[in-house]
Amino acid sequence: MIDIKEIIKKLCSAKGPPGCEDPVAGVVREIWEPLVDALERGHMGDVVGVKRGAGAEPRRKIMLAGHMDEISLTVRKVEDGFIRLESLDGMDQRILPGQFVTVFGKRPLSGYIGSVPPHLLGGKDGQYPAIKDLVVDVGLPAEEVAEWVGPGDVVTFDAPLLELGENRLAAKALDDRASIAAITICLDLLKTRSHKWDVLAVATTREEVGSDGARATAFQYRPDLGIALDVTFASQPGTSGVTFDLGEGPTLGVGPSFHPKLYKKIMDAAGRLEMTIHADPAPYPGGTDTAEIQISRAGVPTALISIPVRNMHTPIEVVDTKDIERAGRLLAEFIAGLDDDFLDSIAYSLEPECKEEEDKGGEEGEA
Repeated sequence: MIDIKEIIKKLCSAKGPPGCEDPVAGVVREIWEPLVDALERGHMGDVVGVKRGAGAEPRRKIMLAGHMDEISLTVRKVEDGFIRLESLDGMDQRILPGQFVTVFGKRPLSGYIGSVPPHLLGGKDGQYPAIKDLVVDVGLPAEEVAEWVGPGDVVTFDAPLLELGENRLAAKALDDRASIAAITICLDLLKTRSHKWDVLAVATTREEVGSDGARATAFQYRPDLGIALDVTFASQPGTSGVTFDLGEGPTLGVGPSFHPKLYKKIMDAAGRLEMTIHADPAPYPGGTDTAEIQISRAGVPTALISIPVRNMHTPIEVVDTKDIERAGRLLAEFIAGLDDDFLDSIAYSLEPECKEEEDKGGEEGEA
């Protein structure tokens, strides 16, 4: 059995801002190489591990997608030796002052995001500064900063991984390296289980800026089924809306963006494992790789499995490794159960299955 904590440490220590995922892609390649039959890079930089099934050719293919890019910032301009910032994705600007960062210019530069002392705020104490008002200081003379850094360069967080008790970890980039770890567990388990379908394990690029990698890879590799893996909101003080407790299992997306029969089949697989899996309502598409996989070519039946994470889109995201392990086990159980007739079993019928209830009342006006 693989060491899940060690896998996460390797993944989260690597850099991988959208469009510059090569460092983390190298780590994924190293981890997946012993677990798959072939490794490739997609046209948009996705790492694609191919684990061949035992069925007769041509075999069906299932795509497992977790994104390897991480939240980051971009350089807006360089001004008097300081680096002005712009958000590249869904950044929480409240946590930015005081963070250590790496600026990916012509060479990587270490620095920090400055924070003006409260004594010098001129009566504005307590207000969160806008991202455009923040600067990175890399400690170099102005002419050197201008030489090495320019508009469009990316900036990522430098944050240590912390172990919190037996099963919990705090780190940057758990969104969505936790899902890459879950796919790794699935691949490891499938070494000892027979499966008919080919498995496409995909670490996608650019999810935080529009899921370009998943869109291109789904088009290029033509999967018959797709399961995207991402993170969802864990319960913590101050939250409202739908959240899920850490350590209580992964979630399964439910709503118009997900194939209803595929949802049921995955729930059946969880039942065989006697595993708790929570329905995660998602009324709108988008936000994960699911939306792009499902509309590839003529359409791909797609589901979303998510891992609860606290402090999402910050450098201190918190996850419970039990949820990651359970997500990996669920994937392996589901894939091992795929047979030649599976697509027929979830296909839409010409005869509608959701019929409106007939009016049970009497004639109009009847009590």
